[in-house]
Amino acid sequence: MENGRQIRWNGWGPRNAAPPESFWRWLAGALSMPALLATPPRAFADIALPPVRLPGETLQKFSALGIRRDDEARVRHAGGRSLSDLLRLRAGDISAAPDAVLYPRAESEVLTALVLCAELDIALIPFGGGTSLVGGVTPPTDSPSLALDMTRMDRVTSLDAMSGLATAEAGITGPELERQLGARGMMLGHRPDSFEYSTLGGWIAHAGSGQEAVRYGRAADWLAGLRVATPAGILTTQDAPASALGPDLKQLMLGSDGTLGVITRATLRVRALPAAEEWRGYVFPDFASGLAAVREARRQGLPHSMLRLSDAAHTRLHQALDRARHPLDARRMATDAWLRLRGFDHKACLLIAGFAGRTGEVARGRRGFDALARRMQAARLGAQPRWTAQRYGAPYLRDVLLDRGLGLDAIEVSANWATLPGLYAALRHALQRAMRDHVPRRGAQGLVLAHTANAYPDGAALNVSWIYPRLLEDDLAQAAAIRAAALDAVAEAGGSISHAWGTGADYRGRLESEKSAQGVAALAAVKQALDPKGILNPGKLLP
Repeated sequence: MENGRQIRWNGWGPRNAAPPESFWRWLAGALSMPALLATPPRAFADIALPPVRLPGETLQKFSALGIRRDDEARVRHAGGRSLSDLLRLRAGDISAAPDAVLYPRAESEVLTALVLCAELDIALIPFGGGTSLVGGVTPPTDSPSLALDMTRMDRVTSLDAMSGLATAEAGITGPELERQLGARGMMLGHRPDSFEYSTLGGWIAHAGSGQEAVRYGRAADWLAGLRVATPAGILTTQDAPASALGPDLKQLMLGSDGTLGVITRATLRVRALPAAEEWRGYVFPDFASGLAAVREARRQGLPHSMLRLSDAAHTRLHQALDRARHPLDARRMATDAWLRLRGFDHKACLLIAGFAGRTGEVARGRRGFDALARRMQAARLGAQPRWTAQRYGAPYLRDVLLDRGLGLDAIEVSANWATLPGLYAALRHALQRAMRDHVPRRGAQGLVLAHTANAYPDGAALNVSWIYPRLLEDDLAQAAAIRAAALDAVAEAGGSISHAWGTGADYRGRLESEKSAQGVAALAAVKQALDPKGILNPGKLLP
């Protein structure tokens, strides 16, 4: 089933080796459990797909569009990678599988698919890397549907080095985009946690943000122009550096979740490859002092590409994994002893700082942050080659946790600096209470972990995750209840519930609370104008 760089059919990333048993013993103790279970997923051979609902003569109309209706293609497009998606896939529930999958190679073929689906009243689900964490690519279960897999449209078609602009097809993955740009001495630098599998079109459709958005920008910053295929025709925007000729229509597509049109290509603001890149580690006495350092670095404008601060719980998990994988590492053991001598205790928090650019710029940024860290009584750990090598591996841990009877879910939220500490405390409290209420084993508990995703002059984003023992007989309801408690807490504390993951099906009922009833009505009117029959990704974005 797995080949090339395809995502696993029932998991997140590659089939990596599980952590050593010492980690599982540590985690069982942290969850107040005597031991962890063995809960392997159902094998592909043991699942039953729903029958294809579209007759052969209808599917024949799409024969020129690279159509596939085999089991593998349908299963691979039956959902994204939210926890609820994975729980269903692992249990063998493939009820959301599309009737077939289309693989267009050109914008004209995308437009043909849209026109045919509108004529035949068939739902069409734009699909890139399949990494949505908010139910953004799950087909409807109550009507026929086709998935539109964009990954064969994967070329950088032009590069204007003088203007710093490149145009690429929307199905290109992160690694392939950077490979093609890098061969010409350029880069985009948009590297989210899903970088290895996600696509350019998905980044735009979910208004994404990469790990180093401080330097390279969010999708809204680097997106210069678009071509979007809609049932009503092609929507285009000019790639001029600025325009006041009406509202910026690119903003309509940012965060649109594939409901308004299919992004076929985009013009991007790119830059030359940096002369130097490095990632260094720091340990702060506690989360508050680390946040203060991040805030001050942004206020001072210190050159950096990333400041990823883990809270104490996330730091302890990271340390437990590293100790289990490298039990005899002399340097790590010496560092642990040195930190204990300096008085760092269970409240200590790890920060990974990234610096990129000209050699002098990197050195200036490092010296500036070193000085700031000293003022906050932080300890410098030096270069972090292990983090660099494993920077995209964190989401893949969820697969092996599910194999041991545990759930791992996450949200990424944002708030201004004044609101953020209260939001963090309220969210931790709400999650701990919800997990106590919904964890099935007497005395067991969950873990709440957090790290800063991006920081801005006026606030920051937090990635908050939680690990808990699953209620195996009803784990979907359990997961939904815990997540709802988390989202309610964020809304009550005054934060945004989606920093860079889009809306999808999971958050659509909460759109009005941030956009207002009038804003939702305006979006609905745009939807009616571009997709009057509502075939594009139904059930997403709009209530």
